[in-house]
Amino acid sequence: TQLDRNTRELQEAVMRIRMLPISFVFNRIPRIVHDLSAKLGKRVELVTEGETTELDKTVLEKLGDPLVHIVRNSLDHGIETVEERRAAGKPETGTLQISACHQGGNVIIEIADDGRGLSREKILEKARAQGLVGPDETPPDDKLFPLIFHAGFSTAKVVTDVSGRGVGMDVVRRNIKELGGTVNVSSEQGKGLCVRIRLPLTLAILDGQLLRVGRETYIAPLVSIVELTQARPEQISTMAGRVELFRLREEYIPIVRLHSLFEVPTDLTRIEAGLLLVVESERQRAALFVEELLSQQQIVIKSLETNYRPVPGISGATILGDGTVAMILDVPGLLELCSKRQQRVIRHGSSAPQPEGELR
Repeated sequence: TQLDRNTRELQEAVMRIRMLPISFVFNRIPRIVHDLSAKLGKRVELVTEGETTELDKTVLEKLGDPLVHIVRNSLDHGIETVEERRAAGKPETGTLQISACHQGGNVIIEIADDGRGLSREKILEKARAQGLVGPDETPPDDKLFPLIFHAGFSTAKVVTDVSGRGVGMDVVRRNIKELGGTVNVSSEQGKGLCVRIRLPLTLAILDGQLLRVGRETYIAPLVSIVELTQARPEQISTMAGRVELFRLREEYIPIVRLHSLFEVPTDLTRIEAGLLLVVESERQRAALFVEELLSQQQIVIKSLETNYRPVPGISGATILGDGTVAMILDVPGLLELCSKRQQRVIRHGSSAPQPEGELR
């Protein structure tokens, strides 16, 4: 017990040394805003909050470029000129607000401006031209706006040397994803745009829940777990003959069969006989079908991409105490796979052929 306590104190001391205030990144922004607003002939007031929020040194080093790119976009495409703001009945000086705060085991960074916001019509037109949206489809804002992160997607008529510069929002999302984070946008046309980045506190240590599927052990991040439950037959339904749904109180959420997803041999296929682990990311939920819950423990993350190659649904790996390798589940990635599969089912119906290996 004493050894365990001393080891934990040593680990916490080392982690504290790695943590730095996010002001190390924020301090670059005022100069960028000052220079760009003068170059573009705009008046911009910068407001920063939460500069003392601490983040892992490795995360901070890789956060700088995506943050600068988003700020440049806000100044170039978001905030209007003095004349445009005056005509729209807005204050002549635009506001760019950058804030950071802790939320659970994550850090939330928001970059918001009171500019013109995203044009739904332009994004829809561009999405239809690129085949990302069907000719008759009119997706809601929460499905349409994320398309700006698609490679090669831009609604700008004129390419400038201020924003873009050959680097699109898809690169921003990829960089954030490499840090184990997510990025989302919300916008109201004529009123402004908010980019929300969610990042883990550290890339080195993860609090995880060990799961057994067949003979394999997987790890789900504790911060993503909502609850554990055992399903009753009347709580399970099927959409279009393919997508299984679980009724959790008043909500229907998709079921992810991990043994099918990762091709793990198992004798347990009846959902009622196993366990459902409800996970969440950015207000999306799914129920992971597992056979058994094992222990909770802190784990050291090893990059799978560096040592092997990227695997959809897997964010990394770790070596357990007995020497076996356990894969760490990428919850946002799994939910994205679920969402794509549901959209495909809704679009084509149950008569469409099932694509081979669509989730692998």
